[in-house]
Amino acid sequence: MSTPTTRTARRGLGAGLRATSKVLPEHARAHNRALVLQHLFHEGPTSRADLARATSLTRVTISDLVNVLLAEGLVEELGVQPGRRVGKPAILVGMRTDAYQIVAVDLSDDAVMRGAVMTLTGEAVVRRSLPVAGQVGDELVGLLTRFARTLISAATRPVIGVGVGSPGVVDDSGRVIEAPNRQWTDLPLAAILTDRLALPVHVANDANSAALGEYTYGGAADSMLVLTVGQGVGAGVMVDGSRVHGAVDAAGELGHVTVVDDGELCACGRRGCLETVLAAPALRRAVAGLDPAAADEALAGVGRTLGTALAPVVGALNLGEVLLSGPADLLDGALRTAALQTLTDRTMPATAVGLRLRMATLDEDVVLAGAAVLVLAAQLGVS
Repeated sequence: MSTPTTRTARRGLGAGLRATSKVLPEHARAHNRALVLQHLFHEGPTSRADLARATSLTRVTISDLVNVLLAEGLVEELGVQPGRRVGKPAILVGMRTDAYQIVAVDLSDDAVMRGAVMTLTGEAVVRRSLPVAGQVGDELVGLLTRFARTLISAATRPVIGVGVGSPGVVDDSGRVIEAPNRQWTDLPLAAILTDRLALPVHVANDANSAALGEYTYGGAADSMLVLTVGQGVGAGVMVDGSRVHGAVDAAGELGHVTVVDDGELCACGRRGCLETVLAAPALRRAVAGLDPAAADEALAGVGRTLGTALAPVVGALNLGEVLLSGPADLLDGALRTAALQTLTDRTMPATAVGLRLRMATLDEDVVLAGAAVLVLAAQLGVS
């Protein structure tokens, strides 16, 4: 299967993941291919004529592209379009989303790696998990390699690639710049796994992967933030349909913004980081032994702290919504309500209108879904 390089692979706020218009001639064919697949993926079966109208491509170009995609087995003809009585009946073409599969791996949990074989539409066909047993460094890379191989062998359709959501700072090539808890530094993880697995492998930060998953499969807004709350706290940010990378690929490190003066010691070595009050273990300690009313007040206090930390980000980027991914018993109640109220109070009314702070749609599968989108976007130009 070909691997197009389209405008969807460009970095920066102006480069949307979703292809929507024509580009320079040297990139046109790959980009136009992505345009067709993108439309079929999101809109469903379409006639060639309607594809031409939707993409602003000529009918000749569409006919050529569809023929190539038919030969590759990525699309199929589905019969006559209903409801047309005048002229030659239009044949619908649709994307064969069940013909290929993606292997996705979630490394966000310190204790266990989770994986799935997924359809192109994000449904898990096979699930696996494997205890990490304290392995770090090269040993963990070896364990991940073996785990990915078991998932690939469990696939029931050809696998187009492997996606990995990893903690730490990860650059655009899938190199883990730094993941202290995994003892990975300047590790070309995507390249290593691509060589070992003989398949395209794409690696991104787990919170960034979560944002991609919610954007593609969860119906999230084009400009939004996904806050992942577990052993640590991370964030993935999308603006105008593009994942925000940052100067050193570390955009979204909200967990290590100082929110409490002289607060508790954080794993990063500083004191008072958001992670020290919002991570799941910290929240559970905060409510341990409290009656429901006192627990709600403790969680509301953390929510107000979270809202204060989020306000500059939401205001500066004009985000439409913030999604919380983590334990609902801790997040989806007094904490979320207080965070939204504080966030609204601390942002300009014009930007706060319609602002939503809600739980993530994909729940515990959010990183797996995002890892699948990494492959989907890189291999097919679809997101």
